[in-house]
Formats: sequence, structure tokens, C-alpha cells
Amino acid sequence: MLEKTRTQTDITALMAEIGRRAKAAARPLAIAGTDQKNQALDAMAQAILDHKAGILAANAIDLEAAVASGMAASFIDRLRLDDGRIEGMVEGIRAIAGLPDPVGGVIAAWERPNGLKIERVRTPLGVIGVIYESRPNVTADAGALCLKAGNAVILRGGSDSFHSSRAIHQCLVEGLEAAGLPADAIQMVPVSDRAAVGELLTGLGGTVDVIVPRGGKSLVARVQSDARVPVFAHLEGLCHVYVDKSAGPAMARSIVVNAKMRRTGICGSAETLLLDTSMDRALAAEILADLATAGCEIRGDETVRELLPAAIAATEEDWRTEYLDAIIAARFVDGIGGAIEHIAQWSSNHTEAVIAEDPSVVERFFAELDSAILLHNASTQFADGGEFGMGAEIGIATGKMHARGPVGVEQLTSFNYRVHGTGQIRP
Repeated sequence: MLEKTRTQTDITALMAEIGRRAKAAARPLAIAGTDQKNQALDAMAQAILDHKAGILAANAIDLEAAVASGMAASFIDRLRLDDGRIEGMVEGIRAIAGLPDPVGGVIAAWERPNGLKIERVRTPLGVIGVIYESRPNVTADAGALCLKAGNAVILRGGSDSFHSSRAIHQCLVEGLEAAGLPADAIQMVPVSDRAAVGELLTGLGGTVDVIVPRGGKSLVARVQSDARVPVFAHLEGLCHVYVDKSAGPAMARSIVVNAKMRRTGICGSAETLLLDTSMDRALAAEILADLATAGCEIRGDETVRELLPAAIAATEEDWRTEYLDAIIAARFVDGIGGAIEHIAQWSSNHTEAVIAEDPSVVERFFAELDSAILLHNASTQFADGGEFGMGAEIGIATGKMHARGPVGVEQLTSFNYRVHGTGQIRP
């Protein structure tokens, strides 16, 4: 018990020091010029390329441990790095460098009758804590996005990606130092002990301004429950695809398979397929067969199982399950009204897609659903900040305050009001 207490005391002191250093680094970062921040980002991207072999070697250590522990294939896919994914990290950082600098941007300006000129201006949030699992590429995305928005960041990656994330983090620090920015602007928690997460959620004595969790349902639920600072997050991605009777057959078949099977372990992967009862049954059967051929397990209602006898009978639990695997729940619904009713009951308000050519169907879908991302005739796999032109994202937020949808550089800023007078006093 004494050793446990001493260890907890050590972690508390460690995290408090990290918070103090992040707060100190946030001040010069908030006033850093666009050119200096972009110089750091370009140097980070080059460092990742220069150290690619070391990053892949570190990732191999994490992968070996993951396989030995029996980790699910979908989580191993999230963890795995290769030449293509490293190139993707580099492209993401360079894309962020190419974005307009949000800091100092004037959101709105107006003049009062008394001559006061008022501006609403974007400002950095300050210090952001990012808690994530499995995906080591989040290290690069989060570090780069926070830097561009003028924020310091404390990264706490999962124990399963510990070596990979540390190798990437060293490249980010190299980029900061090359541009003359404080190395403490992007810090990584150097221990895998879960007590460090608990400390970060306290806000570290007021030094942390926002927490962003990126991981499984249990992690996000804990963060949302225990955090003493604001949280940008989504609990889970229960994403739906509705195929209307007016849908183009080739488009419907292509989108449904891509929405589910392109990458099954991401939060934008479709988890429920809704089929219009009035649609052509041959097309419905083809869509279901396409999924099965692609290796997807289908859990369906009675009509689905009539069209695809290999389908498993769906239960109520399937409508509320985020599989993050090659499994999809499917059912027939009574047109757009039935689709909206089902989504409103079961959705996590993350991402929904409608495949339809009837504009009245699309109009109802957009008007009556309240998810953060709604798509028409496009795959749910586009629910990603990079695909939205944000360079990358730090996560998807489904709340309704401040940030919603992909959280990019603009969402990582706040604002203040700047009032210019000519000697006015209030009567």
C-alpha cells in the first residue's frame, strides 16, 4: 500500500509539472507568427520522413505485443503503421501548414451608435489535453492541429501504442526546436499508468483548458464522467445508411459496401443499414449479397433474412451496437419517415447517410435529423476532418456547444471581443 501511495504521489507530481510547462509554453505559442508555426510543421513532416525506419521499428514492438495479447483484428488495424500511413501523416501535417491561420481572424465586426467599434476575434484555447487509444497517427494529427491553432498540447496515448507514439512525438519536438518554438508546446505523458489519465482529467491545477478523448466507448465515457474541464468528444459512432426507393442502383451498391467495409474500425463506419420497404427487392438482395461477399456478417430482420438466408436474426441490442468490425445490422423501414424514426431512436448523433434521388427525401433527411454529420449520396467514411479539407482532425464532437463534427484548427480556438473607442464613457 505504501508503494502504491508513493507511486501515485510521483505521478501526481509528474503530471503537475507537465501542466506547468504546457501553460508556460502556451504563452509564446499564442503569439507565434504564422510563418514560424508553419516552419515548425514543415520540419515535423520532414522529421517523420527522416525517421520513418525508427517509427516502423517502434510500431513493430507495439504490434507484436498486441498480437500476443489477443487484441482484436480491428484494433490491430488501428495500431498498424506502414509506408502509406506514415506518408498520410506527413501529408496531413503539410495540409495543416497550408491552412489559413485561425488565430487573430476577425469572425465579425460592427459599430454601435455611440461610435464603439466591436470585433469578435479568434484566440487560442490555451492548453489542450488529448487522451487516445491505439492509433499512433493521432499523435501527429493532434500535435500539428493544436500548434497551428496556437495551443500547447499534452498527449496521453494508449499503452498499446506507447512505443509508436513516442517515436512520432520525438519528430514533433524536433520540428518545434527547428523553428525556435518551445519544446514543451507538445508534450507526451511518459508513463502508461492509468493514474496519469485521472490526473489529466482534473485539469492539472487549472493549467488544462479542454480535454479531447479519442478512443473506445469506455474511455470516452470515463472522460465525460470524470473531467473537470470542458470535453470535445463523441461517445460512439452508431452511423446509419438509408437506401431510399429512389436511389440509383449502382450508387447504392457502391456506397453501402464502402461505408461499412473500407475500414470497419473507424468511427465513421456504417453500423446499421436501413432499406426502404418500397425499393426494388432485387436491388436490396444485391446490396446484402455485396456485403456478404465482402466478408461482412449481416444481422437482419425477417425480410432481410428472406433475401439473404445466411443473415443472422437481429435483436434489439444490434440497433444500439457499435461493432467496429465487419458486422452490420440491417432492416427494412417504411420510407424516409421510418428511417428518420429509427435513426432518431438509436443514433449516437455522429454520422448518417441517405442514398436517394428524390429531393423531397433528402430535404426531410437533412431537416429532421440532428446528427453532427449528414451526407447525401456519399459514404459515411467521409466523416473525417481531412476529407472535409481541414488537413486532419483531432476527433469528432457530437455535442452542441462550441465544436461539432470534425474538430479542426478553427474548432481549437475560442474568441474574445475587442472594443475600440474614441473616449466614450457610459452614462
